[in-house]
Amino acid sequence: MRFRDFHKNVQIRIIESFISRFVGSMIFPFMAIYLAYHFGAKVAGFLLIVNVLVGIGVNFIGGYFADQFGRRKIMLFAEVLRFMAFVTMMICNSPWFESSLVTFFMMTVNSVCWALAGPANQAMLIDVSRPEQRKLMYSIMYWANNLSIAIGGIIGAFLYQDYLFELFIILSIVGAVVVFLIAAFIQESYIPNTQTNLKVYQHVLRIFTSYQSVLQDRLFVLFVIAGVLVMSMEFQLTNYIGIRLSDEMPTQQFLFWEIDGVKMMGFLRSENTILVALMALFVTKVSRRFKDRSMLVMSCFLFTCGYAVISYSNSIWLLFLTMVILTIGEVFRVPVEQAYMAAIPPDDARSSYMAFNGLKFNLGMLIASVTVTVGSFLSSLTMSIIITCVGLMGTWIYFVITPQLDRRKAEAELKQAS
Repeated sequence: MRFRDFHKNVQIRIIESFISRFVGSMIFPFMAIYLAYHFGAKVAGFLLIVNVLVGIGVNFIGGYFADQFGRRKIMLFAEVLRFMAFVTMMICNSPWFESSLVTFFMMTVNSVCWALAGPANQAMLIDVSRPEQRKLMYSIMYWANNLSIAIGGIIGAFLYQDYLFELFIILSIVGAVVVFLIAAFIQESYIPNTQTNLKVYQHVLRIFTSYQSVLQDRLFVLFVIAGVLVMSMEFQLTNYIGIRLSDEMPTQQFLFWEIDGVKMMGFLRSENTILVALMALFVTKVSRRFKDRSMLVMSCFLFTCGYAVISYSNSIWLLFLTMVILTIGEVFRVPVEQAYMAAIPPDDARSSYMAFNGLKFNLGMLIASVTVTVGSFLSSLTMSIIITCVGLMGTWIYFVITPQLDRRKAEAELKQAS
């Protein structure tokens, strides 16, 4: 299996996603700083929460629309709207005109566009791929996304403060390129059979009905809960663990540097990103020797054990070594988890399922945020035990439901083969 063997839609999505995330990572990770500078830290925090909540709400609408009107239409509409938002942000941060308020509104429009297009993008990848292709497809996308975010973030750290207008120019150009790629090369992968000339209130009722049926899929709900619990571990590094390291870790000598807790967190994040970029493409070849069930459960267990140590230890060498172990678990978990996810939803509700699955990110962040508050009252050992239990609970749920996931996956492969 090679890159050229994928459907053209998959090839375009990988290229487009790499370019978009590469340029976006030069700007959007630093927009919290932008908002804090113009509105103050307290207001900036509130604005960021509004941004997240708007994205969550529109995510469900995007999933429903992609199942009702087709994937390509929603993707193209979202990318055109996003391009217009980028151009507006460029104008509002130019040497001739500045408006931080309009910039925030355009950030919200960008969140709306991500939420609209996200479920359609994920559903389209499933539509045009075969089950035996998906682990490699997701591994390549995972590798490309991490590499683009890492490189873009480093470049943005040097350019953001002095060259924001120029970065918005590049972002607008990339937005135009993405619109062209979707309009010229992406093929519609799903033509709905349902009637779409409904009134607004009928669409609203159908949105609730469609997600009610999703919630009735017990296997899927358990799969999402397990994913939330395991993914919450990943967000601990920049939340509770980062705060703990900055407060508790003494300055230590490491090779030629003196490292405190804040620098340690930065080193761990960089180590994780570099290791993911190096290992992700080799996972598919190695994973063929193991059953998906065993690989998912063991990778989640390694992932959890790694964060259990990092949530408590202050030893530089142990922290570096543990990051290697948990990253191995991470790169093996993600493609298998996504391949299982692709086998769960029925053809006519894939985007709705993908929209609900997208909550894993937001709910994982919520759990990580709660641990920050709880951690201010409890000891480091107690917090480490709590974080470990959360990860082990997610691993146990995966262990329990993987036989059903295997059956659902086999049924999907049989259906596609026929």
